[in-house]
Amino acid sequence: MQCFSFIKTMMILFNLLIFLCGAALLAVGIWVSIDGASFLKIFGPLSSSAMQFVNVGYFLIAAGVVVFALGFLGCYGAKTESKCALMTFFFILLLIFIAEVAAAVVALVYTTMAEHFLTLLVVPAIKKDYGSQEDFTQVWNTTMKGLKCCGFTNYTDFEDSPYFKENSAFPPFCCNDNVTNTANETCTKQKAHDQKVEGCFNQLLYDIRTNAVTVGGVAAGIGGSSWLP
Repeated sequence: MQCFSFIKTMMILFNLLIFLCGAALLAVGIWVSIDGASFLKIFGPLSSSAMQFVNVGYFLIAAGVVVFALGFLGCYGAKTESKCALMTFFFILLLIFIAEVAAAVVALVYTTMAEHFLTLLVVPAIKKDYGSQEDFTQVWNTTMKGLKCCGFTNYTDFEDSPYFKENSAFPPFCCNDNVTNTANETCTKQKAHDQKVEGCFNQLLYDIRTNAVTVGGVAAGIGGSSWLP
């Protein structure tokens, strides 16, 4: 009985977190839809064709609504022990799982195409705005620090950038020491070449693949908990 109470409590808390994440996604989606130009500002000047990415706001709203509803059903079902709510929760979770599998297949097929497209879009923005556009520079610094990466592809993305022209060096993240994770000296081209810090796109793909098993296990655990009486 105590074990069941513990599982029930954990499921309520976990689904409360999902509920809050859904609310956050919904809020960001509304922000992007209403003020897309401000949101895209952090990525630097984009071509007119790239501005269609503002439509990601509608995707975020849809995803937020689904996650919001999923969290609510999970909390309500666990709290009241309603089999109807739990079955609906599991059904939505199953649809999401199927969509994730389909997305994984598509991502596997089109990763190279996406990398080529993003390279044409992001690298010129780095060369133009990194070091001169504060919001853009801050976003990239945070990304490189968090993922322990350098640029989109590698350190060469920063050649001819305002930062490089002003400092005659690359960002310190491109010369991070493998032990202390800090750069003790100026990050010259030779040091950046020798360190070979991974680009953020490849590092992000690596992190996603590394954590895929964990994410799958969590999803399976949620699905299994839906069958509790």
